[in-house]
Amino acid sequence: MSARERILDAAAELMRTRGLAETTTRAIAQEAGCSEALLYKNFSDKQHIFTAVLKERMPRLSAPDALIGEATVAANLTSMVAELIAFYRESFPIAASMLGSASLRAAHRESVGRLGSGPDVPAQIVQRYIDGELAAGRIRESTDSIAIARLLTGAALFEALQAAYSDDPLDDPQDLAHPIVAAALRGLQ
Repeated sequence: MSARERILDAAAELMRTRGLAETTTRAIAQEAGCSEALLYKNFSDKQHIFTAVLKERMPRLSAPDALIGEATVAANLTSMVAELIAFYRESFPIAASMLGSASLRAAHRESVGRLGSGPDVPAQIVQRYIDGELAAGRIRESTDSIAIARLLTGAALFEALQAAYSDDPLDDPQDLAHPIVAAALRGLQ
């Protein structure tokens, strides 16, 4: 396993158990069995590591372009919302401490800005899928893709927050995603 992979594995574990605020680069390097110098050869700063953990060690969203025209809109959106619930559930313990610190939030905003990421990306991915289905004629023309994407993303975020708060590991996020999507679809088709 490469040093970069060991660093990401160590960072993900420490950030899940300690939160972002309490996880230092020194602790990550120690957990990964490497020096801080090697850590900094792979990552510019802790925010870069955090972003890489979110992108590479958390549940991922399906590529929206690959879903367009495949299965049903309901099945595709249910999968995407379930993936969002799983992503948010896994990332809450990491991100919660960042949200509680003005300096960490500022550093995170700067870092994700450089990396082209941020909290709006999941809604943009869902919107891109909805826009593709609009173009394919599988969703009503008058659909507001931005609003529906935010509605679905927000509902996923809420369900994940509830699960994180109650320490529910969410064995099957599809169970939560299905009624959310069913309600949204009544306005789409």
